[in-house]
Amino acid sequence: PHCWTSCAGSSLTSSLRWSLRSVRESSTRSPSSWRREYWLKMEESVSMEMDNNVMDKEEGCYDSTEAAFSDDEEEVNNKGKKREFRFHPIKEAVVEEPADITPWLDQLDDTMKEKVQQLQKTSDTETQCEVMQEVVDLIMEEDFDPEQMSALASCLAELFKDHFRGDVLPDDITDESLEESVSKPVCLIFRNLVTMQEDNSGFSVLLDMLAEFYQKQPKIGYHLLYYLKASKAANGKMMLYESFAQATALGDLHTCLMMDMKACQEDDVRLLCYLTPSIYSEFPDETLRSGELLNMIVAVIDSTQLQELMCHVMMGNLVMFRKDSVLNILIQSLDWETFEQYSTWQLFLAHSVPLETIIPILQHLKYKEHPEALSCLLLQLRREKPSEEMVKMVLSRPCHHDDQFTTSILRHWASKHDDTLGEHIKAQLIKNNNQPRKRQR
Repeated sequence: PHCWTSCAGSSLTSSLRWSLRSVRESSTRSPSSWRREYWLKMEESVSMEMDNNVMDKEEGCYDSTEAAFSDDEEEVNNKGKKREFRFHPIKEAVVEEPADITPWLDQLDDTMKEKVQQLQKTSDTETQCEVMQEVVDLIMEEDFDPEQMSALASCLAELFKDHFRGDVLPDDITDESLEESVSKPVCLIFRNLVTMQEDNSGFSVLLDMLAEFYQKQPKIGYHLLYYLKASKAANGKMMLYESFAQATALGDLHTCLMMDMKACQEDDVRLLCYLTPSIYSEFPDETLRSGELLNMIVAVIDSTQLQELMCHVMMGNLVMFRKDSVLNILIQSLDWETFEQYSTWQLFLAHSVPLETIIPILQHLKYKEHPEALSCLLLQLRREKPSEEMVKMVLSRPCHHDDQFTTSILRHWASKHDDTLGEHIKAQLIKNNNQPRKRQR
């Protein structure tokens, strides 16, 4: 008996302990009753152990050791590999629903209805492209009824909804991969517009069709920008986007461009960076006069993408600032987040804009509220030989006990350019002394 008690109290699993107890008690019970109970208990114990194992594994996902640094971080597990725990966000599953175009089919004429149904039935991209071209041809025919344009746009938006999901830009950017990425059925509308002359009667009809499509699926706006950038057939045709913007209900290039770039920013940051050089070069009046687009970009890019944009600037492929508006844009950026401000200053410094162009910004900078701008400006001023305007702006800053900006830059200039600094300070004192004063009574 003592032996059985000892075994039952040991660290054996619950199922084994129960088995031993059952054997001990079997002498006083009928074979059928204890066998039945045995299997019921075994099923229960197995279920409990499975639950315990799951809990153990879940608890094992967290390192219970204390926080440590340096050498402790290099500890490895029994297999000699460093344990890494990374956060993987759970992506919401996209429920694929079949395209339902029934509400709009009856609004199409018989010929167009047949073509749209063919698009619905086939999933082969090449076949879809062939049928889509036939649809475009029907749109440009003289007897095309504009009244069915809205219904047709709704059908196409529903049929090609998968085209507007996921990334647009290929992972490996080559001429071949870019051409493949724009060889989709919906791109047939873009391709036909690119190859047509604007005075062609079918051009305006197809453009109106695209504008109607835009109302149903706004993402087609930045997809058009991508096509005009990536497709060889669209080389030099970026101004087509301006015609598209004027044909939309918005009717304004700036508003349409900003809305499309905002949609691109929310969907695909890589594509946003890819489009940026072309957008700035092709639409300078819409992009350089304010910081709206710049703020969209610096709000979402990471350090690698920032460096890539700076390289584009250094190579002359991208101009994001010009003398007549850079000061206003930098003043706007003072209300942005810290990384956004640092990114803006890094992009500015990659340009060859003279520092004197933006030195008046010092009048707007407060040492507690604008440390990002003051830090970047301080590092840039120390590389410059002081000019009279620079010294004037530095000396005009309000005096505050904790504000070391003016003292720091003046001491640096005094150690490097003492004669020049002295002449400029002297000139400022003479100017102030010669200013007319109010007559004292």
